[in-house]
Amino acid sequence: MYAVLPQSGGRRRAGRTALAITAAVSTAVTLAACNRSSPSDSAGASSGGGGGGQKTVGVSLITKDSTNPFFVAMQKGAKGDASKNNVKLTVASGKQEGDDQGQITAIEDSIARGDKGILITPMSTGVNAAMKKARDAGLFVIALDTPPDPPSTVDITFATDNRQAGKLDGQWAAAQLAGKPAVIALLDLFNDKIVSVDYNRDQGFLEGMGIDVKNPKKNGDEAKTGKYTGGKGGDYTIVCNEAGNGAEDGGRTAMEKCLSKNPNINLVYTINEPTAVGANAALKAANKTALIVSVDGGCAGVSSVKSGVIGATAQQYPLKMATLGMEAIAKVARGGEKPKTSPGLDFFNTGVALVTDKKADGVDSISADDGAKICWGN
Repeated sequence: MYAVLPQSGGRRRAGRTALAITAAVSTAVTLAACNRSSPSDSAGASSGGGGGGQKTVGVSLITKDSTNPFFVAMQKGAKGDASKNNVKLTVASGKQEGDDQGQITAIEDSIARGDKGILITPMSTGVNAAMKKARDAGLFVIALDTPPDPPSTVDITFATDNRQAGKLDGQWAAAQLAGKPAVIALLDLFNDKIVSVDYNRDQGFLEGMGIDVKNPKKNGDEAKTGKYTGGKGGDYTIVCNEAGNGAEDGGRTAMEKCLSKNPNINLVYTINEPTAVGANAALKAANKTALIVSVDGGCAGVSSVKSGVIGATAQQYPLKMATLGMEAIAKVARGGEKPKTSPGLDFFNTGVALVTDKKADGVDSISADDGAKICWGN
């Protein structure tokens, strides 16, 4: 993830850029009606089907909330496929972003109900103990979208390569700057919680720009000035790391804080598209413009790329995460093979594609029109 999209429309390896998108997009567009396809390099990973004609399997899907369109897409996809896999699906969530206790309660309910497995977008390390408790009770636990820290907390994670998503944004941004100085605002998710998608996207962006990072699991400890080596290379200044909490209003407030520190910001990384929309509003109010990059690829976010609010966004596929994860639990519960991680990764990669209408040399991407055909609201 990460998206808390407004109703107005406004969430590893450098050599793995865009995961052979050019070949994958035609297939993805063909299958867009059911949104089961996406650019992905997860060949060789196995999730398997559940087999609808066998015994009923109880599965819980626990998301961070039930209003965010990203999680709504997950829930919709899982509900749509539950009968096909003969799964009795229970959907639960926290009340809002950051509600660890809501997820812990849902996990305990799943154990008490006798479910065979849990699909969860873990809120933070605060739910680690509860996930371990579920596994100790014999449930097969799959994290979706947000790999836990450490990854071994769950049986397997089905997610976007968030590091790669950030790198794609950074590579694209460096190419667009064409050697000009980069004055950067980093609008992250939290400043009081450690979440893997937060540091992976932020640090991946910097790596894509060609900026050295220190601790790859910590935001904000890199040198504030120096040289970036992406694109044609140039000088950079990091003005701020501000938390927008994944929301439009948070993005606007965070951007206002950054502009108060340096009004000459010309490049804005955002954790997700609502944050990007809020940042754009702050820039407009200050009569400023900047390149904005983001992650999610929701339909509203792709529309923001089309309109020019966002320069580029890395698209992910929540429906695919949920349906493949549910099929995997059903298969394991019936004695089948456990899912495997993607080659070279510690999770099952559900794919990522950079969506932009401004191509950059050496950075694979798809157009906003193509991104709209496979965005997770379709």
